[in-house]
Amino acid sequence: MIPYTVNIKLAARTLTGTLHLQNKTAVDWGWQGLIAQGCHSSILIIDPKTAQTIQVLERHKSNVVKVKWSRENYYHNTSSPYSLRLASGDASGKIIVWDVVSGTAHCEIQEHSKPIQDMEWLWNQDASHDLLLAVHPPNYIVLWNGDTGTKLWKKSYAENILSFSFDPFDPSNMALLTSEGIVFITDFSHSKPPGSAGKKVYIASPHASPAHTKPAPTAAPAPTGAKKALNKVKVLITNEKPTAEAVTLNDCLQLSYLPSKRNHMLLLYPREILILDLELSQTVGVVAIERSGVPFIQVIPCAQRDALYCLHENGCITLRVCRTTTAPEEATVSFSSSDPEQSVQELVYDLRSQCDAIRVTKTVRPYRMVICPVNENSAALTVSDGRVMLWELKAQTGKATANPSSGLSPLYSPVSFCGAPLGPNQKRIQDLSLNSMIGQTLIAGENPLPSSNQQEVQLKFLLTGLLSGLPQSPFAIRMCPPLTTKNINQYQPLLAAGTSNGSVLVYNLTSGLLHKELSVHSCEVRGIEWVSLTSFLSFATSAPNNMGLVRNELQHVDLPTGRCFAFRGERGNDEPPIEMIKVSHLKQYLVVVFRDKPLELWDIRTGTLLREMAKNFPTVTALEWSPSHNLKSLKKKQMAAREAMARQTVSDAEQSSVESSVISLLQDAESKSEINQAISAREHFVFTDTDGQVYHITVEGNTVKDGARIPPDGSMGSIACIAWKGDTLVLGDVDGNLNFWDLKARLSRGIPTHRGWVKKIRFAPGKGNQKLLVMYTDGAEVWDTKEVQMVSSMRIGRNVNYRILDIDWCTSDKVVLASDDGCIRVLEMAMKSASYRMDEQDLTDPVWCPYLLVPRAALTLKSFLLLQPWSGTFTMDITQVDYNEKDEIKGLIQEQLNSLSNDMKNVLQDPELSLLQRCLLVSRLFGDESDLHFWTVASHYLQSFAQARQLSVSTADGQAQSEGIQPTPQNHLDICHDVLCESSYFQKFQLDRVHLQEVKRSSYEHTKKCADQLLLLGQTDRAVQLLLETSADNPSYYCDSLKACLVTTITSSGPSQSTIKLVATNMIANGKLAEGVQLLCLIDKAADACRYLQTYGEWNRAAWLAKVRLNPAESSDVLKRWAEHLCSPQVNQKSKAILVLLSLGCFYKVGEMLQSMRHFDRAALFIEACLKYGLMEANDSSNKLIEAAFLDYARLLRSLGLREGAALWASRAGSAGQQLMEELFQGEGGEPEAILCEEEVELGQESSE
Repeated sequence: MIPYTVNIKLAARTLTGTLHLQNKTAVDWGWQGLIAQGCHSSILIIDPKTAQTIQVLERHKSNVVKVKWSRENYYHNTSSPYSLRLASGDASGKIIVWDVVSGTAHCEIQEHSKPIQDMEWLWNQDASHDLLLAVHPPNYIVLWNGDTGTKLWKKSYAENILSFSFDPFDPSNMALLTSEGIVFITDFSHSKPPGSAGKKVYIASPHASPAHTKPAPTAAPAPTGAKKALNKVKVLITNEKPTAEAVTLNDCLQLSYLPSKRNHMLLLYPREILILDLELSQTVGVVAIERSGVPFIQVIPCAQRDALYCLHENGCITLRVCRTTTAPEEATVSFSSSDPEQSVQELVYDLRSQCDAIRVTKTVRPYRMVICPVNENSAALTVSDGRVMLWELKAQTGKATANPSSGLSPLYSPVSFCGAPLGPNQKRIQDLSLNSMIGQTLIAGENPLPSSNQQEVQLKFLLTGLLSGLPQSPFAIRMCPPLTTKNINQYQPLLAAGTSNGSVLVYNLTSGLLHKELSVHSCEVRGIEWVSLTSFLSFATSAPNNMGLVRNELQHVDLPTGRCFAFRGERGNDEPPIEMIKVSHLKQYLVVVFRDKPLELWDIRTGTLLREMAKNFPTVTALEWSPSHNLKSLKKKQMAAREAMARQTVSDAEQSSVESSVISLLQDAESKSEINQAISAREHFVFTDTDGQVYHITVEGNTVKDGARIPPDGSMGSIACIAWKGDTLVLGDVDGNLNFWDLKARLSRGIPTHRGWVKKIRFAPGKGNQKLLVMYTDGAEVWDTKEVQMVSSMRIGRNVNYRILDIDWCTSDKVVLASDDGCIRVLEMAMKSASYRMDEQDLTDPVWCPYLLVPRAALTLKSFLLLQPWSGTFTMDITQVDYNEKDEIKGLIQEQLNSLSNDMKNVLQDPELSLLQRCLLVSRLFGDESDLHFWTVASHYLQSFAQARQLSVSTADGQAQSEGIQPTPQNHLDICHDVLCESSYFQKFQLDRVHLQEVKRSSYEHTKKCADQLLLLGQTDRAVQLLLETSADNPSYYCDSLKACLVTTITSSGPSQSTIKLVATNMIANGKLAEGVQLLCLIDKAADACRYLQTYGEWNRAAWLAKVRLNPAESSDVLKRWAEHLCSPQVNQKSKAILVLLSLGCFYKVGEMLQSMRHFDRAALFIEACLKYGLMEANDSSNKLIEAAFLDYARLLRSLGLREGAALWASRAGSAGQQLMEELFQGEGGEPEAILCEEEVELGQESSE
């Protein structure tokens, strides 16, 4: 009798293996904190912190070529929640947008049937965050609504499009990398396709261009190898189509805008990276590889610092950081110094850190690298063999150990944490993000402040995680014996997979993780049979020699110790190959079947050969052990013998001591033998010969008896396999017929499946479970042998696109299939390959990802972290808070909290952490892009305006600064915020940049643009020098000379001013906007110039000019007008307008806007911060806003179930708040007053801080 089997709950899952070449570019790291990776036609979702695969998405029919996470830069609330949304495109042109948590598709999009070249979610407007732009080969870009799958517009271009890149600073600009060059589009909009065909530029390499024969400065050292190579291929960007041989040079691998500074772009070639300044279309920086160096495959520019992550062909990742452009003291006199060449020559990116390379072979090569977009301090590398290597950048502070001769200036760690100066005892996480590891790069003209607490930093890469896939298929798989009531305590659902290189991988199917990898054989593993829960036999056969003989390896492996030994001893060399091995039901005996040699029968427990059959033994085509045996009756006999023996010992007590010792030995042997079950039960097996005759053989101990023979069934062909369970015996033949025998009723029934050769048949485990799994060359079926009918079927080409290599049952209702796409799938009995729900996953390590929670719970978790301390105590235990919600959801939230690192918990519970720092930290934890931008800018300007206010107030009192915060010029916003930076810093940056452009200019066009920029920046002397350089044979020689005279003679006399102003306005009216603006700047009428630019829709240019030329009041007017324009319904970029207003210090207006946009939590916390910093007074005019914001926030908290938080904010919202308080505590009988007193005390403490 078969022991009763309990069904152990195993999740359906896919174990993936090596990647296909088409999966090369299919990897993306989202703001949500997860990595998506294409593997054949499936998509893996990986958690980089714990290196686990947490979801596999299956729906594509062909290889996945691109995956993209949606962006998170919108305000999150219950209607637009934190959700995991992913778009994936495959080689047949289909795009699927997924809801990753449930594993279902939102929509499927199909336009053409060629592989998707590139795609990107649009992130730049507040109206919709569902828009997806895709490149459908050969030359179409299509804008889709990724939620509904509707096409918004489609545009075709002249050349084949390879990829595209959006300008991160201006969403209407994008660049397409085509097979011939680059196409710049300046009128991209989601509402209509770009009107023009874009501006085409070709990348040529003009060796003989006269512009490059500028004599090198004599003092310069001789160029090194890399420099020489570069001087040869100085890249020029031209508008003419280059000649045929120049086109072949266009091996540009990648183009990307730099997110760290505006109007810069990077072009990647195998041996160099070029940094272009797009205002001049001129190379301003080069990263070159020495002749012996390893070529690049890919580069990712960072936003937080001007740094590049580069991936090389040997799998090495390097981090290069832009060198500070502070020139030596004598060169920073002024920009009109005699020789600009002395100062900085070009942007230099210094190698600051690199990780170890991998061993590259024919089948193992690095594919792609992705970096964490939130923190930019960790990278993941995908390798073609299915590995994912997770590298983290670590900062080591302390005195520099690097040899000073390396010539690299040291990097410093920033003095602030989360956007605010560090408190004296404050806890911090140094490696939180790239900008908390490396301080800001200085700019020419800025003196580095020797601050005492600045430390030098060295950067190191650390391998923090490794995911490895299955090796190359084919596989032979076998599930361990089923779960029974007897083994339930020590049972582990292990699957053994033998591979083509001779190793056996054992996977634990509860977690889907590799349990052990054992190198057992020297050639391909052909089959595996388990002999206990922790040991198995596996056999492998080498390639045949010219006689057709092979070396057979049959190994016995013990899993806990990993010990393996050759089961057949010395046998195995030069014999016919083993066809199969079969282990009897009680795991006592083993049959080894050879191709052209009689079978062998072994005793597994002793490892001895019981019988090698005679030469005339029939050739075996299929064989199976019978499930019936006489173990029970044997045990009964044994018990009886034992009792008799015990009785005997008692009656003959006075017998000689010798005999009693013999008896005790016997008893010992008996008790031992019970452990080893040395009783040999009788077992049977059946097999068929080539004629289809069925033989029956009995084995008991070491006796082998031949039983009855059953003549062949005429309807069957040559029998290929047999399965036997209970009273059912099933035969399958090479023609696809199945024959079901009912042994009790002595009936047989043949069914033709018309599927060809039946490769394998296996019964499902579990008492009375008569399901049968059948494998054919083109797929598999599940049959119910009781009803004799098919339950489910899969066939290649019909419902799957992979071939099945091996099958087995893994539980009584799930099957496991190995397929030729290198995957092993655990499927339901219906064999539909489906993604699973992530929340049903049984993960070994908890994963921090608030996006996995239901929308409301994710928002609750965020509020719980933001509103610390709760009633005076800092806690990471949600049960300590008055929160009414189902326990199940509470438990899930608590799991998320528990999965935070200890460092993070300490910082979040640190009383020194200010409100602004907390908001920033939580937005980082959640990967919330819009929150992060808002709080970065808000916290910077709230602090700087508060400092300025303190200075103006406190100089009267004689106490210079409170709390010792110095308004350091160092603490400015990073330049990646562009026009949001302080004007002084922005001006310095622009001067620095024009200076660099001037050094790099190589044609009259460039010189003219530089002169124009210098005039706008007010650098008139230098501009005149450039204007006078124009050569006499240039058509604009006369014009430029006159302009130079005009610039030098401009005096502020009334008549000349009015004339110039008149001329300028006429020019602007007649369409010469740029020239008119220049003239207005010359007579210091830049404010008028900005107004004209805005009238003509040049909003960005106007903002730029206001930042570099106007005094704060005028500049503020211009930017306020811009903010109004951004709020207008046709532009709809309110979130950007808010950032602009923050940089101007219009905090009250920001509060009003946040409130009107229904961003309640942001509004309330922002107003709270303003009050704390004294930038908003609670008076009659502002109270209305303050109370409304606090009341709405209290309501929001109530809707999330956080009653305690709601009470706290309602208590500060005036009379309407009182009403809400009463509602909150109705029917409680408890007095709200008591709670309130505590809250007020606590608030008092906060404000006194």
